[in-house]
Amino acid sequence: MVHAENFTDRELSWLAFDQRVLELAEDKSIPLLERVRFLAIFASNLDEFFMVRVATLKDKIANHVHMRNSAGYSPKELMREISKRTRKLMERQSVAFRDVILPELKNSGVEIVSWEDLDHSERKHIAALYKERIFPVLTPLAVDPSHPFPYISGLSLNLAVIVKNPLTEEEFFARIKVPPLLSRFMSTQSNGKARFIPLEAVIAEHLDTLFPGMSIQDHYTFRVTRNQDLEVDEEESDDLLSSLEQELLRRRFGPPVRLEIEEGVNPILMNRLAHELGIDAEDVISCATPLDLTDLNALADLDIPELKYPEFRPHTSPQLVGVDPEDPESFFRAIREGEILLHHPYESFTTSVVHFLENASRDPKVLAIKQTLYRTSGDSPIIDALIEAAEYGKQVLAVIEIRARFDEQANVRWARKLEAAGVHVVYGLMGLKTHAKLSLVVRDELEGLRCYCHIGTGNYNPKTARHYEDLGLLSCDPELTDDLTKLFNQLSGFAPQSTYSRLLVAPRTLRPGLLEKIEREINHAKAGLPSGIQFKLNSLLDEDFVEALYHAARHGVRIDLLVRGICSLRTDGKGHGNPITVRSVLGRFLEHSRILHFVNAGKDEYWIGSADLMHRNLDRRVESMVRIDSPEHKIRLQEILDLGLADEISSWHLRGKEWKRISKSKDGSLLEDLQHSLIQLSMVAR
Repeated sequence: MVHAENFTDRELSWLAFDQRVLELAEDKSIPLLERVRFLAIFASNLDEFFMVRVATLKDKIANHVHMRNSAGYSPKELMREISKRTRKLMERQSVAFRDVILPELKNSGVEIVSWEDLDHSERKHIAALYKERIFPVLTPLAVDPSHPFPYISGLSLNLAVIVKNPLTEEEFFARIKVPPLLSRFMSTQSNGKARFIPLEAVIAEHLDTLFPGMSIQDHYTFRVTRNQDLEVDEEESDDLLSSLEQELLRRRFGPPVRLEIEEGVNPILMNRLAHELGIDAEDVISCATPLDLTDLNALADLDIPELKYPEFRPHTSPQLVGVDPEDPESFFRAIREGEILLHHPYESFTTSVVHFLENASRDPKVLAIKQTLYRTSGDSPIIDALIEAAEYGKQVLAVIEIRARFDEQANVRWARKLEAAGVHVVYGLMGLKTHAKLSLVVRDELEGLRCYCHIGTGNYNPKTARHYEDLGLLSCDPELTDDLTKLFNQLSGFAPQSTYSRLLVAPRTLRPGLLEKIEREINHAKAGLPSGIQFKLNSLLDEDFVEALYHAARHGVRIDLLVRGICSLRTDGKGHGNPITVRSVLGRFLEHSRILHFVNAGKDEYWIGSADLMHRNLDRRVESMVRIDSPEHKIRLQEILDLGLADEISSWHLRGKEWKRISKSKDGSLLEDLQHSLIQLSMVAR
């Protein structure tokens, strides 16, 4: 039975996570340009929230859904609460940017200026750039009886312009899209100073060049957020790839869910714009300029080391030190000597996972490579390795998840490119996204065929691997590689009843397997045996697991949770006995690994993998969790958990349904940063 008082609503928990990101942008102990990046991340997160979560909620309201969710909210009640909280967050973001970040940037020699702030030489420079590189790209779109109101693409930045014909005194509306492929913040080239002017301010200053003979009456910036969710009916589709390509085209025209508009705009003009876009008044948000702070990433990328985190270079896993990256035999020998637990970004993704696949692609002893791809980078060496392997005549299977949200277009391109090279490309199981992170290599050795594998918690993306905290396992354990062989056969063919030894696989065995392990801890506690549960997750949302954890706590099982993002569990939930500890760590790297630890009467059991405890992961995706057997690796995982949960580490503590940041000790000194501590430990390990 679900008790509403035990749950925090998913959407409100998402906003609480975004607030924690905003608090990092406000934290003066963090280097300035890193705080600028956190502002950009906050803005990007909020965009996604509206594009997906608010859009879904609006669909429910439009379809007259009145059922209350597990946290007790009806769709309309939840929409009102979301509207109130998002407005407060956006106001807080504006204050942080205008009153804190901008002055500190200026004091550090970096300025964002208006046209009025430019001196003569700067104006001359920017005017020349406008004439040569901006004006030719602009397309003013008028609205009159012969020109209908133009389509406004989602997340584009726009100028609305009111012009008057001086001969007829008639006023007209026009729209100019700020070109997304041009630099948003233009350098003024002011004697080597880092001074930047927003592109929309430059366009606004030169509106007369776009409307010669007309009188410019007013102008303001605005931005529309649209429903970006995809709906592909796989059962009705003969060609999933083609169907997805068509759906991507349709998504560009999704209904609007939010209108951001420059504050101070004439209400009549604002209402007209909202009417033309079909947006309700409650979905119009007045914002301080500049709109769209996601573009602050360009400023965060400035090469000013003293305003950034100290440079950090990952080291090669100790078990791979001395391995010749050009000698496949040397690399595979290292794996045969013992499983290798990887911790990114502290340990290099390139010298481990990328080299694993590159060696496999060119090793004449390798007969086959099987690989899942959920998200990867634009110039991925992993894609190149798979293509190279296929060109060498190896059997190569790529299970590509072309429905990975917001990476659909890129994954469609990879699928086409791999197919053209002779790779066997499949899209997983009907109705299920493939989120598992798996590689399998089949090698012909003197003793016969031997398989090698990699299982990870993160994507096969060398770029994000430098910024995402993840775990991976390189192994040639026959028990594990046999599991992966069965799983890949299930993904590419027909093997729905496969059984596994070291894997738990969603959607069939992961949910019941983990719930059974929680129940086992309860039985141990009742019998007076050692018991306990520690989870490190991105998200905890599934009602069955929230209730199971409360049930375990009521029976004396100690529960410690480290949750980066959404957490629906409340620490003041109904009737649990032992207190449940929930903490969250955010910082320089995105905490992305999943670790599950069950004390198991002293026979500690550890699992890592791709799944969070959410309905979509457990029931609508192919996910995998692998049991860690090496005593040494168990110790390493416990160190990660202990450090993240330690009182000496700066983190957010969940108290009831509210998060409170604890960054200072009782004597006022700053607590340790988890990721800085792990960087220091990784340097000692070199």
